[in-house]
Amino acid sequence: MRLTIIGCGDAFGAGGRLQTSFHVRTGSSSVLIDCGTSTLIGMRRLGLDPAEIDAVFVSHLHGDHFGGLPWLLIDAEFVIKRTRPLLVFGPRGIEARFRTLAEAVYPAVTTGEGTFQFTFVEYEERAPVEIAGISVTPFEVHHPSGAPPYALRFALEGKVVAFTGDTGWVDALYDVARGNDLFITECFQYDVVMPIHLDYQTIDANYAKLGAKRVLLTHMSEAMLEKMGLVDGSRYLIAHDGMTLDL
Repeated sequence: MRLTIIGCGDAFGAGGRLQTSFHVRTGSSSVLIDCGTSTLIGMRRLGLDPAEIDAVFVSHLHGDHFGGLPWLLIDAEFVIKRTRPLLVFGPRGIEARFRTLAEAVYPAVTTGEGTFQFTFVEYEERAPVEIAGISVTPFEVHHPSGAPPYALRFALEGKVVAFTGDTGWVDALYDVARGNDLFITECFQYDVVMPIHLDYQTIDANYAKLGAKRVLLTHMSEAMLEKMGLVDGSRYLIAHDGMTLDL
């Protein structure tokens, strides 16, 4: 499988980075993990074809993580003329939130017949969902966004990859990260502890207990980016837009 970072930035464009979205390609499918507002732009830049996407897995309902869905729909309807279904997995209420957002930015886009089936599936805590050979288990974390936020643990092609989404420290992250081939964790701050975001020092203090083979830091603020020279390069990979990792 190949992971391509479409965007690894925060909500505020720190470092000029695009908002959160990861593209995962296996031998049989292509999916997105999160779909921030700039996702379609990033896909075009990287030569990733939106028509190949089988599913989108959304961690939580903040715009920098799901705000790109209306543009994915518009592109599918009017540009690539998609006909095969697209599944979107997300927290409770994701379909209603999507329709409110889509109608605000592009009126009537959700009311026509459409060229394809755009289906939403809601997570249930720690209940795996499966599509195209990928099993995804959601773990509720802590990041108020009007609906339950989740870290997501993916099992695919004999590998395990997980993503924290946005969250303050919760012990569920041990279960999310354990045995991962790649653990993708937000790292918004360096040493400022927040209830709704992770910081490098907290992550590092828990590094051994997380038990992941590789750890990738993402979603960094300007303050964190200024501290990048202090990150232990023997332990951590640092995300950047356009980065690819083969597992």
